[in-house]
Amino acid sequence: MRRACIDIGSNTTRLLVADCAGGEITEVHQERAFTHLAWSGLAGGAIAPDKLEEVAATVADQAATARRLGCARIQAVATAAIRRAPNGAELTQAVRDACGLEVEILTPQEEARLAFVGAARGFGHVGEASLGVVDVGGGSSELVVGHVPDRISWSASFPLGSSDLARSYLRSDPPSPEEMAEARAEVEARLGGLEVPRPAEAAAVGGSAASLARLAGRILDPAAFARALAELLGAPRREVARRFGLDVERARLLPAGLLILQAASERFGAPLVVAGGGLREGLLMEAAGG
Repeated sequence: MRRACIDIGSNTTRLLVADCAGGEITEVHQERAFTHLAWSGLAGGAIAPDKLEEVAATVADQAATARRLGCARIQAVATAAIRRAPNGAELTQAVRDACGLEVEILTPQEEARLAFVGAARGFGHVGEASLGVVDVGGGSSELVVGHVPDRISWSASFPLGSSDLARSYLRSDPPSPEEMAEARAEVEARLGGLEVPRPAEAAAVGGSAASLARLAGRILDPAAFARALAELLGAPRREVARRFGLDVERARLLPAGLLILQAASERFGAPLVVAGGGLREGLLMEAAGG
């Protein structure tokens, strides 16, 4: 059965269309739009009316694409930016009015579980070896430890993502060493008291991880983080985006995403393998019976 997932995140709104059967998915189409919900807040954290309209229109466009591709079912989910907005219900209503979809606002635990399931699909072995997964979003980050394919033993979510960190600390282009030091200190403060289990191996999912792979390869170890950081701090974001085939908006957020991923790798005690799946893949795998 052909299904689609639309993921309304803090930075981007993404569509994944896949053929789903027997616990497996085969990608047919994916696309994204930078909608920056996390940067659109009014006083009190409410989402601005024009941003509600923009995101609803984006979801409607992506839903139309999914229907043209023959999707039998479209699931729409939302994460941290909508979860914490006092008028998140207005967004779900705007989407309902625009295209008839019901948006499910995921809890942090659900977000972590789906990220793990989606990442685990790239690790074919099933056994006693544990897997850690980090999912860095725009408004929150999730760390999960479990066993392939879906046995989760520990998870944690904290309200800090690449968008929050970049907006609060990384204002220069490229970010200055002082700004990076302040941002790193904020990440350490948020993670300082977190007791994280040490998995046998670890994976990273999300836009920051996929983009860092373009700069430094799929294995994010200390040397890879250092190479990527040198690239990001050595040129303006437009030059970085041009050189590595990134969207300029992603290049702006990437130093912040790197800091969170690096901290997660240090807590896991393992390099991060950039996985080919994440939340959207996890949701469609569960729908496929995986």
